[in-house]
Amino acid sequence: MINLSRYLATSLLIVGLFSSSPLRAQEAIEDDTQILFVFDASNSMNAFWEGNRKITVATRLLSESLDELYGVPGLQLGLRVYGHQTKFIHGEQDCDDTELVVPFSTGNNLVVKRALSRIQARGTTPIARSLERAAEDFKPGDGRKVIVLITDGIEACDEDPCAVSTMLQARGIIVKPFIIGIGLEEQFKETFRCVGNFFDATDSETFREVLDIVIEQAMHDTTYEIDLLDPSGAHESNVAVTLRDRHSGEVMQQFIHTLNQNMVPDTLHIDPVPTYDVTIHTLPPLVRDSIRFNARSHNSLVFEGVEQGTIRAEFARNERNEYGDLHVLVSESKSQIPVHSFEINAAVKFLTGTYDVYFPTAPPTWIRNVVVRNGQIAPVIIPQPGHLQLDASAAGYGTILSANGEVVYKFDVGNPSGRLILQPGKYTLLFRARSANSSEYTVTKQFSIVSGKTHHLSIHG
Repeated sequence: MINLSRYLATSLLIVGLFSSSPLRAQEAIEDDTQILFVFDASNSMNAFWEGNRKITVATRLLSESLDELYGVPGLQLGLRVYGHQTKFIHGEQDCDDTELVVPFSTGNNLVVKRALSRIQARGTTPIARSLERAAEDFKPGDGRKVIVLITDGIEACDEDPCAVSTMLQARGIIVKPFIIGIGLEEQFKETFRCVGNFFDATDSETFREVLDIVIEQAMHDTTYEIDLLDPSGAHESNVAVTLRDRHSGEVMQQFIHTLNQNMVPDTLHIDPVPTYDVTIHTLPPLVRDSIRFNARSHNSLVFEGVEQGTIRAEFARNERNEYGDLHVLVSESKSQIPVHSFEINAAVKFLTGTYDVYFPTAPPTWIRNVVVRNGQIAPVIIPQPGHLQLDASAAGYGTILSANGEVVYKFDVGNPSGRLILQPGKYTLLFRARSANSSEYTVTKQFSIVSGKTHHLSIHG
């Protein structure tokens, strides 16, 4: 007999199904949800548990859950069974004993129940092969594809269920499977945690509760918020956020973090089944791996110590930008890993810390150990460049070196005459005419550049 209170509770939960839009309130899904039950009918399921055979208890409780799912729109059920066709004989295991007993269809709850009632526990436990074959059971489409594995034993055919599960998730065929262990021995439980979301049913009542949880998670989304807190406990916001499926790498949600009028983060909806990698796109980014969301409560994902200040790269006050669209590059001082590039005169937020700022001037300008403090602006100022007006009477080969010997300009062909932009400082010019056939004819000239001024230099004057 169906427990009416459980029926009503589950039915109310089913009213709001998983949303195909990540930022939309719960509503019926447009694409079907496919739940494939992979059922253990190996010989060990004949063992007694809670006063009856395991297979009897499992089929009865699963059948009750199927009753409660009857008429749910957009739901397709399938049933794959292993170990039910070939009697177990020591040394003669049938590792191909796995079968799609009930293909996916809507409204087939009774068909699945009848199939369960006819199953006899007989053979071995080919879990990996069953999961692999299950990949072909699902119908094409964008809906949610979920495997619920119900078993009392571990892999018996020397294959790797973890590797198969990881492959299926990485290929986007399924979300992370659910595994319900029935009276498993303690040493076997850890073997399933790499396969999927493992639930340990130690008795029939726990099995009933676990089955409800699994179906709820498979059928519904849940809510969460992201709290970005500075050391005072105040909320940071207005940064991009990405959530990816950890196994497939698929982007599941992307949005700009927002605070409501009460300065509380938005409540968002999400599928609780996958495991997520969360990236907060601050500069540099904050990353949290392997995040699981609880389907039965509102989830708060907290990032503490999110302190930001601002770097503003600019020329000295009232000085002109002679470079045009000059982009500066910011790196973390300790790692030298580039963090961000932006146009000069812009102001950009970074996490508090120490940075090096690179200006692609001639020669390159480095402003090192720029300290970014919480809520403050760190101005990074470089002097306005000057100009070198270079005149040459012949084509040739030449190089301009900075005071520290860095190559600033090279002339390998043609006449070098022209106007060059240079940062203030002392320089050396080396030049040999193309017609000169000896190093002795190298011309060496030293000169200085002043901000906002033009220096005229004649190579042969």
